[in-house]
Order: sequence, then C-alpha cells, then structure tokens
Amino acid sequence: MLFTKKILDGLTKLSPILKREKLLAVGLVVVLIFIIVSIFAPYIAPYDPITYRSAPRLSPPSVAHPMGTDQLQRDVLSRVLNGARAPLIVAFASIALSMSVGTILGLISGYIGSFVDRVLSVTMDALYSFPSIILAIVLVAVLEPGVDTMIFAISIVYIPTYFRVTRSEVLTIREETFVEAVNAMGASGFRILFKHIAPNVVNAIMAISSFNIADAILTEASLSYLGYGLPPPTPDWGFDIQNGQKFLQSGYWWLVTFPGIMIIILSLGFGLVGEGVSDLLNPKRKRKKA
Repeated sequence: MLFTKKILDGLTKLSPILKREKLLAVGLVVVLIFIIVSIFAPYIAPYDPITYRSAPRLSPPSVAHPMGTDQLQRDVLSRVLNGARAPLIVAFASIALSMSVGTILGLISGYIGSFVDRVLSVTMDALYSFPSIILAIVLVAVLEPGVDTMIFAISIVYIPTYFRVTRSEVLTIREETFVEAVNAMGASGFRILFKHIAPNVVNAIMAISSFNIADAILTEASLSYLGYGLPPPTPDWGFDIQNGQKFLQSGYWWLVTFPGIMIIILSLGFGLVGEGVSDLLNPKRKRKKA
C-alpha cells in the first residue's frame, strides 16, 4: 500500500509536466507499456514461447495466432511478448553502467586536468572513433555470448559519450564564482567535485540518456541478429528476425515483421522521452524549435 501510494503521489506531481510536455507523455506511455508487458509476459502470453508446438507450422496470422507461427510451430505473439524482456534489461543495465563510469571519469578528468585529463581524453577519443556496432561486435565476439556480455559491450560503447558531456560541463562549471567561493573557504577537492559540481551536470546527462537507451536497444537487437545474444530458443526480437529472414522470400513475412515493429516502437518511445526531457530541461531549445 505504501509503495502504491508513493507511485500515485509521483504521478500526481508529474501530471502538470506531462500535460505541458506532450512528447514526454507519449514516450513514457509507450515505454511503460513495454515494461509492464515484459514483466507480465509469462502470464499474458497465450502460449508458451518455447515448448508449445501444437500449432500448424508457418501458419499466417489468424484468430488463434494473431501474429502467426514460426517454422517450429511456436506462437509468434507469445515470443514477441516474452522477447521484450532481454532488450529492456540489456539497455537499462548497459546505460546505467556506462553513465556511472563515464560520468565519474568525466568529473575527475575535467576537474583535475593536467596529465590525467590528457590520458583519459585520448583513451575516450580512441574508443569514440570506433563505430559503435563494430566495437560492440568485437567485444562480444572476444567474450562468451550472453546477456552479461552484451551489457558489458554496450556499456563500453557509451562510456565516451558520458565522459565527453560531463567533462565539457565540468570545464565550464569549475570556473563559476560559487566554485571559487567554496574553494576559498577551504573545502576539499572531493567535496567541491561531488557536492557542488556534480549536481550541476545531471541535467546534461539525463538529456542524452534516453536517446542512448533507444540506441542501445537497436544495438542489442543487432547483436542478437548476428548470433551474439541469448542462446536459442530463448525469445529475443533480434534472434527471431534473423531466424525468420530465411523464410521471408517464401512469403512468410510475419516472422520478421512483428519483432521488427516492436523494436521500432520501443526505440521511438525512448526517443520521444529523450526529446521531452531535453525540452523540459532546456526551455530555450523548445522555443527555438517552435
């Protein structure tokens, strides 16, 4: 009851903001629907996505199977519903890890400067110069495929993004008058950095996190498509697209269409959240767009 009350109180406080920020509201609705579906998929899916094989093979969409069946007689709708869990877990976990590491390194690099800043900047620029999907494939190929490996690989891809944004903000903020005043009062460097500078970079970090989650979902689907994701027969959108591609030229379009649509809608939802957060944190940006 207490947890439910806190959720309702939070929604009440957010309602004026959501009424004003339409993109944010639409994006949050889309994302929340997918999160709820991923949590309750085992209960709302009409069939077992792995063991149920009593349906006709490669049956087109029908009343009994709204998204058809695959070559192993499995219900596509059940696999699509259960397949939402892996992209969300990988995306949230990888972005949380990359945000933590990249932000801390950016704070240290921007505040300390000197040799530390040069070493970290060169390292991050080297990582940033690689195409993200190529870097993720290399990392996953070297390690054992799986959820943990995908989380690690994708987090490495986005660490330079958070590092560069944080470092840029710190270089500006550390020259502000209030930082000089705190420094003159004898505050330690650790206190200045994490109590007075770090809170002022949160807005910049939050503005890009939703976009990165959307991109991480596409990267996870790409890795799964290439065979570096969850081991079969675990439901996963990227793997199911790869599995159904060989049947596409024979006219069995539903095997790749429905998982692909889910990836697009979920990525679009996070993209809308990112746009809404950017407009909310930077009203000037919104006026320019208008």
